[in-house]
Amino acid sequence: MSTSTIAAQAQVDTATVMGGLYGDGIIGMKGAFDRDWVRELGEDIEVLFQDALKRPGGAVGRGPKRYYVEIHPEGIRGFLDLVTHPWVTGVCESVLGPGYKIVEIGFDVPQPGAMHQPWHRDFPSPDETLIGRHLDSLAFNMTTVDVTEDMGPFEIALGTQWDHPEGFEHGMFPPKSLYPRYEARAQLKMPKMGDISARSALTIHRGTPNRSRKSRPALVLGVDAPAARNADRHDLQFTMPYYKALPEEVRRHLTCRVVEELEPIAQAHTIEGLVMGEA
Repeated sequence: MSTSTIAAQAQVDTATVMGGLYGDGIIGMKGAFDRDWVRELGEDIEVLFQDALKRPGGAVGRGPKRYYVEIHPEGIRGFLDLVTHPWVTGVCESVLGPGYKIVEIGFDVPQPGAMHQPWHRDFPSPDETLIGRHLDSLAFNMTTVDVTEDMGPFEIALGTQWDHPEGFEHGMFPPKSLYPRYEARAQLKMPKMGDISARSALTIHRGTPNRSRKSRPALVLGVDAPAARNADRHDLQFTMPYYKALPEEVRRHLTCRVVEELEPIAQAHTIEGLVMGEA
């Protein structure tokens, strides 16, 4: 058993993790990182965001005044801290197994003026979930600011990761006739700097209107079970010196390309139904 596995098991109770992610579809840990670490993350994300806005396809629209940017791990100072955190590794191993794979890192930025998104899941449910009733992927989220109710908090309809996608447009967008169901199960999430969450991206959710004067950036880390195929939508890259410097315990969990020079990411995971947003 690896040192990281031992540390993770010391902090993560598998039954609690499984109960939360198979039940509500989302769990969290408060104060996982200190606020100074998160401030550095926020600084790095702001630099990457401004750069992405200048490049065609660098920032993908997720609705008016709302963007998603897939990034190179080398662009943030805390990547290694994030992927070796005992809670993160413990949750991954509990739900996805010891062979889990990191397939994506990026960030969302709902800016002032962002509107309600339609209720959705991030991609169609695979047979592994619809038929086998297993979760084969997780999304970790970390805010870089203290979220308040006027900043457009993330809203999630608890327990809906198992909903059959009958009538869902593109397998992702439920008909409006189901909205009362989601609103009855809805929970706004208002994390503070240092908090981290893990969720099934299949749990129905949406961004809410940002009526404040502040952006609400949030880091996203995507992780798959060994047989899942979400890596096909992404392009995780590392330069050889950076990759070689990573611990072997981290490298074995990466689905990535090792390149001589980092290449611009052509984001394949666009979600057309979010481009317009809702009033």
